[in-house]
Amino acid sequence: MPIKVLVADDHEVVRRGLARLLEDSDITIVGEAENGEQAVEQTLKHDPDVVLMDIRMPDSDGLVALEKIRRKKPDVRIVMLSTYDNPTYVARSVALGASDYVLKDSSRQELIAAIARAAAGEPPSEDSILHRVKETMSRRRERVDRSEIPLTNRELQVLRHVALGLSNREIGRSLGISIETVKEHVQNILRKIDVADRTQAAVWAIKKDLV
Repeated sequence: MPIKVLVADDHEVVRRGLARLLEDSDITIVGEAENGEQAVEQTLKHDPDVVLMDIRMPDSDGLVALEKIRRKKPDVRIVMLSTYDNPTYVARSVALGASDYVLKDSSRQELIAAIARAAAGEPPSEDSILHRVKETMSRRRERVDRSEIPLTNRELQVLRHVALGLSNREIGRSLGISIETVKEHVQNILRKIDVADRTQAAVWAIKKDLV
């Protein structure tokens, strides 16, 4: 059976280009959207297997739409498609439940493979940027010198999320803990590494090669 895909991108030329790129494959485009709100509406209308979603769109961006779709239609897989390999975008995509993150300059074969894996419920390929960032976010203490890093395993995970630019809510969702617990961890981290705010904590983490 063909894989039903909804394409969400604010540029018509991109949507048309994707339609041509996916011709003669096992993928059928069942709908299009030009912003995040339309992406949610069209997903509910067409019930696609996969949503191929741009991040930066007007009115409501792809990350907001990602969260709404995952809440309303948790079985729909979402592949983020972006020009930007910004680690914060990728990390937020991970936290909000994206199946993969593909760059717009990827080859036809890479894009089709990413869609097929998502539709089958399979994890992204090991060379996927989402896979790499997800591994960084989940990594605990291995290869970390305890004498230099005065943090618990969980605090290290939270610090990596902070350094990648995630909010407390996104960190909580990613790690399966409450926002209050995240706040407590953040305060402990700031105190233990003797910095004043999240920005300084992120700089400290980068200098220690934790992200």
